[in-house]
Amino acid sequence: MDTEAGRHGRGADVVAPLPVLHWFDFICPFCYVGQQRNDILVGRGLDIVHLPFQIHPEIPPGGIEAGPRVGPMYRGLEREAADAGLPLNWPARLPDTRTALAAAEWVRLRSPDVSGDFNRGLFAAHFVLGEDLGDIDVIEWHANEVGVDLDALRAALADGTASALLAEAESAGARFGVQATPSWLIAGELISGLLPQSEFGRLADKAMSRG
Repeated sequence: MDTEAGRHGRGADVVAPLPVLHWFDFICPFCYVGQQRNDILVGRGLDIVHLPFQIHPEIPPGGIEAGPRVGPMYRGLEREAADAGLPLNWPARLPDTRTALAAAEWVRLRSPDVSGDFNRGLFAAHFVLGEDLGDIDVIEWHANEVGVDLDALRAALADGTASALLAEAESAGARFGVQATPSWLIAGELISGLLPQSEFGRLADKAMSRG
């Protein structure tokens, strides 16, 4: 993956901060709300590389029942989602997201202009529409919606190319100590979990000051 710092247009001697590395899984509700934290970082001038990381590889191909969402943690997530303007409908099942994540990494590298929209579509598929992200038809529908070359995506999923890219993204996360999603590597500091919005503003300012 490309983590080389670019340059701002303010002068050749001004080097931009290294991109923020962000690991996520589509079934992680903290990652879903974390989209708003990413907006804070981008709004402060940082670039983000979104890297998939399957946080529950033990989920079988057919998915599992999610069970009830009760207690302070879920109520807090609901408040955070509402504050971020993100609809949240708890899905009845938790899918195996490996194929969806492999597709996301392939799209990031092969069709970067639509990668963000594709990711947002899959998050909404799970947390708003209640669609099964373990269903290849769902993945392809959302890919087609943003203009991904479906024949090329199908080939990459079939021959293992996309899976290899996902494994590489996960290996990079493991090297940096990622054990949970969402996780961000910001100016060399690994941040895990959904910290308050103000903390992301502080981290962004700190990263920009090092540019």
